[in-house]
Amino acid sequence: MRPFFYFKKGRSMKFLDEAKIFIKSGNGGPGAVSFRREKFIEFGGPDGGNGGRGGDVLLEVCNNLNTLIDFRYQQHFKAKNGMQGMGRERSGPKGKDVLIKVPVGTQILAEDKETILYDLTTVGEKITLLKGGDGGFGNTHFKSSVNRAPRRAGPGWPGEEMWIWLRLKLIADAGLVGLPNAGKSTFLSIVSKAKPKIADYPFTTLHPNLGVIKYHEHSFVIADIPGLIKGAHQGIGLGTRFLGHVERCAVLIHLIDGTDEAYLQSYQTIREELEKYGGDLIDRPELIVLNKIDALDEKEKLKRKKDLEALSGKKVYLLSAISQKGVDTLLGATWQAIKKNKKENIEEELTEEFVP
Repeated sequence: MRPFFYFKKGRSMKFLDEAKIFIKSGNGGPGAVSFRREKFIEFGGPDGGNGGRGGDVLLEVCNNLNTLIDFRYQQHFKAKNGMQGMGRERSGPKGKDVLIKVPVGTQILAEDKETILYDLTTVGEKITLLKGGDGGFGNTHFKSSVNRAPRRAGPGWPGEEMWIWLRLKLIADAGLVGLPNAGKSTFLSIVSKAKPKIADYPFTTLHPNLGVIKYHEHSFVIADIPGLIKGAHQGIGLGTRFLGHVERCAVLIHLIDGTDEAYLQSYQTIREELEKYGGDLIDRPELIVLNKIDALDEKEKLKRKKDLEALSGKKVYLLSAISQKGVDTLLGATWQAIKKNKKENIEEELTEEFVP
């Protein structure tokens, strides 16, 4: 039975997975110098209030975002300063916070671009990046037995500031990997309504694409990662950024161009890059797929399948994304791998929770 696919439509936008921004919390407001002045009260004494606290810099994870493109147009985020204290011992109002909204899967890195400060993977998660400065004391605070009428107040504490990097790592159940022109974008366009660019030349896809697949009564997300090349783990061809998007995937769908005479070398190249990149990608469940089988005769198709199985020690799936041969079988295997991974994660969490 042919599976039913759908993709949740939305407005088209460019993809951006890294951004550098400047953040600053508000300064504390100055305290007030004030004295009580009322009829029939000759010696009212000081009544200056404290300054207001500066605004905080907050960050919230939102479900309706899937790119960092907004940070291309705004790189500076500053909270408001606290207001000055007032007479009658009234404190100044707190400065307004600034709230930065980011997609699920965003990492917050220090300016060195290596130190990970936060890793945000849950919708609705909210953190305080910088706290506003405390307000200065009013002259009431400085009243003492030897100084009954102080005429000084605190200026308020300065806020904090820093440059940070935002790095987006897609939250997808499965990741498509393979050399350029392996047919990843074509496959994604067939099984979902995602519209990646498709053409007969390398590096057609320049940024990751997400497709939402409904397989019978189940649904999951597949990420199409731009084609990897030899040296990707060192950043060649933006490989390190692309590989980062498959770190969170439960299963890797490794597409191999069946018409490529060096199909065995193609498989080994990607496996070597996954191993050198680290992050346990080499141990991630992998579905090996020989694509474009419609261009091969039956004998050659079976020979190449057998060669890949001997090299990898795993089952190899046959696929023709154009004619949709093998699509249902591959999606069924993908869903089973995702389901198994989710079950293992739940069991692991339960085990950790009940360990004394």
